[in-house]
Amino acid sequence: MSPRWTPDPDVRRGRSVVYNLHVHLVFTTKYRRGALTDPILARCEQVMRDVCADFGAELREFNGETDHVHLLVHYPPTVALSKLVNSLKGVSARYLRQEHGAHLSRYLCGNHLWSPSYFAGSCGGAPLGMVKEYIEHQKRPT
Repeated sequence: MSPRWTPDPDVRRGRSVVYNLHVHLVFTTKYRRGALTDPILARCEQVMRDVCADFGAELREFNGETDHVHLLVHYPPTVALSKLVNSLKGVSARYLRQEHGAHLSRYLCGNHLWSPSYFAGSCGGAPLGMVKEYIEHQKRPT
């Protein structure tokens, strides 16, 4: 590490990469049915933290309402985001159905907890306008 700068805990390092990747994920319940309660959300957060750890990622923030959850995940570049999302949704649905099946059965349609779609938004770092301006002002050789 260079003594010229203080290390940023968000910047992670691998063998040949330095990265700071964050994604905001939103998962909705099937047909937006209000199946999620506080104990279910607490267990969902715990399961999703474990899944993220298995991928070498970190679940930084988690919260939700009765029909959707929000996650902020710090993940390595070796992780395919779609595979992480599939695991998060699949594993959490399986555990929640096993542990809260009596409650969830009133809301599930065809035994599906999550909608097949999701929102993923990159976040963190500089705003796009600043990055664009930085790239435009590079000293290109003539």
